[in-house]
Amino acid sequence: MSDKKLKMGMIGGGPGSFIGAVHRISAAMDGLIELAAGAFSSNPEKSQQTGRELFLPAGRVYASYDEMFEKEKQLPEDERIDFVAIVTPNHVHFDPAVKALKSGFHVVLDKPMTFTYEEAKELAKTIEETGLLFCLTHTYTGYPMVKEAKHLIKSGVLGKIRKIYVEYPQGWLWTDLENTDYKQAKWRTDPKQSGIANCMGDIGTHAFNLAEYISGLKTTKLCADLNIVVNGRTLDDDGAVLLKYDNGASGVLMASQIATGSENNIKIRVFGEKAGLEWEQDNANTLIVRHPEAPAQIYRTGGNIPYLSPAAMENLRTPGGHPEGYLEAFANLYRNFARTLYAKRKGEVPKPEWLDFPGAEDGLRGMAFVEHVVKSAKSEQKWTTFEL
Repeated sequence: MSDKKLKMGMIGGGPGSFIGAVHRISAAMDGLIELAAGAFSSNPEKSQQTGRELFLPAGRVYASYDEMFEKEKQLPEDERIDFVAIVTPNHVHFDPAVKALKSGFHVVLDKPMTFTYEEAKELAKTIEETGLLFCLTHTYTGYPMVKEAKHLIKSGVLGKIRKIYVEYPQGWLWTDLENTDYKQAKWRTDPKQSGIANCMGDIGTHAFNLAEYISGLKTTKLCADLNIVVNGRTLDDDGAVLLKYDNGASGVLMASQIATGSENNIKIRVFGEKAGLEWEQDNANTLIVRHPEAPAQIYRTGGNIPYLSPAAMENLRTPGGHPEGYLEAFANLYRNFARTLYAKRKGEVPKPEWLDFPGAEDGLRGMAFVEHVVKSAKSEQKWTTFEL
């Protein structure tokens, strides 16, 4: 594919970061990408600490992302970074992403896209103007059985879609963890770092994206109810949304971080005129298709299974029976991004399966979702037209 690995620079992902390690593991999984540089913290000492732990040369560990962009641009083309992965809290998404693109670096960005919807529109404009690759890490679209579900719906197996139920229950914020030293709780519940929503911005956007991705439908209006359950919290930790789609179907979305004892079992059920299907992360290797006048069909992952679609097969990694999980799904986004970048550099057309990773439109729609949900929750009229 290429005579050298793609070089990645990371922004964020320093001490105490969960998602930084996830990005690094996922990017490295297929041997196409290597971590070459980073500005891992706004604290230069912490950035250097992380660089040492990752065995990076001190000269490639920077005190700021501005310094990284400036110095990396001066390196020979075969030494400098090819793209950046931005794994910071929401309020530090827009500025480094725009500056990276304007400096000539492709971007992988953790979701949600930006701090505000206005920033998302400006970032999308910059992506279009530069023509560079952009990937937004909506992880769950990387699962093989999610891609199979999308294929079955697009192929007409379910008929016209009538109803979508999607839920993401978490229990980790069942109490006021933000008042402890737990870094992840502190920034997510802080409006200055998270934005206008916590739960709906953090996991509600995943559920929203998954429903639109699998069904191929677009939301036209919504009606939301947001709750702050834990006393003293300033942003939502629970909510539900009624949805209307562009084919007339309706949906129900639930996202909660106070579902005590729950982990991360995002789940979706889609019902059409002919059949229904369901998938959940707790049993990610399995997709169930239910028929009204025939036994249910159970689709399973596995590299030696001939009945799966090319989209699913392209994202499989192990023989049947071996669990493929969150890290593999995350790695599929990076692999498709890398394969697409390699192909474009060689002047080739990427395979359709390689182009299947979330991008600017997903980011825009996710930020619009957050804005409309908050607007609806505050409105007495409730039903809010979904507009970009």
